[in-house]
Formats: sequence, structure tokens, C-alpha cells
Amino acid sequence: MPKLSAYAPRALAILRIVAGLLFVEHATQKFFAFPAPFPMLPLPPLFVAAGTIELVAGTLITLGLFTRFAALIASGEMAVAYFMIHNPQGFWPILNKGEVVILFCFTFFYLVFAGPGSWALDHVIGKKARA
Repeated sequence: MPKLSAYAPRALAILRIVAGLLFVEHATQKFFAFPAPFPMLPLPPLFVAAGTIELVAGTLITLGLFTRFAALIASGEMAVAYFMIHNPQGFWPILNKGEVVILFCFTFFYLVFAGPGSWALDHVIGKKARA
């Protein structure tokens, strides 16, 4: 039986892809009312900026393109979102509805250091640059 650590790059890629797609979903809700309309319309400028980061960074993370940089920006956005929106509503994340934001923040922070894993366009670009 092979060691599970041999599958770590693929598991990391799956984590990256799922997190990226979920992040994009926040942008599609804000901009396209999909899969449901965003509860605050019209969007304040801060939410337009957040949605733009979610759309661009989420797409890049999903594709594994400029992963570390996109994940750094996404992690920072989630840290700001937590302290601006959720933390003022109370200390405990389960009560201030910030647990998803914290999980996004630290997942993206991990990707900054771990990289994209397997199945990433970063690897294709790296091969072309070395050739």
C-alpha cells in the first residue's frame, strides 16, 4: 500500500481548486445574483472591490495561475473582511458568522507557502520559462 503522502500534491490541488471555486461563488453572487442575489444592493464600493478581488483571485487560484500571489491577496482580503465586518459583531466566530472567512483566510495563507500542488498552470508556465 503506497504512503498517503505520495498523494499530497494532488490533494493540495483539490483543496486549491475547491477553495478557488467557492471564492468565485462569492463574486458571482455579488455581481450576477448567482446562485442567489446578494442581500445588500446596490453594492457599496467596498463590496465592489471585494467582489473584484474574489472574482480575479478566485479564478487564478482555481486555475493554479500566479497561485501564491493570488492567494496572498485573497488571504489579505479575508483578514480585512473579518476585522471590518465580522469581528465588530462579537468575539466568537460562530456568533459573528466569520468562521468561513477565517477558513478562507488561512487556506489561502497556506497556499502562499505550499504553492498550487499538482494540476496547475503555474507548472506549465514554469516549464516554458525553463525551455
